[in-house]
Amino acid sequence: MNIEVLKSKVHRAVITEANLNYVGSLTLDADLMDAAHMIENEKITVVNVNNGERLDTYLIRGKRGSGVCCLNGPAARKGMVGDVVVIISYASMLFEEAKTFRPWIVFPKEGNKR
Repeated sequence: MNIEVLKSKVHRAVITEANLNYVGSLTLDADLMDAAHMIENEKITVVNVNNGERLDTYLIRGKRGSGVCCLNGPAARKGMVGDVVVIISYASMLFEEAKTFRPWIVFPKEGNKR
């Protein structure tokens, strides 16, 4: 049996931009993506700590070292600059494998720096 488990989490990044007119998704600094073992186009859940909004979207790799965390397209309606978000990805794996799997969790520093 396969189950879905937490694979990666970027805990408490700060939204730096919200771009309603961009093709949808979340743009995230490549340093944070790499640290969390996330890849471009990976499905993610974004949880907004400030307003409780949750959304499923996908990742776009942002400029390395930029600190970017940008809600794009319709997702831009779910948060605003300065909001704190948790970015989560999941993996499907065998039940026995899931028992010992340890997710990658990243706690960004000020400016969404690694």
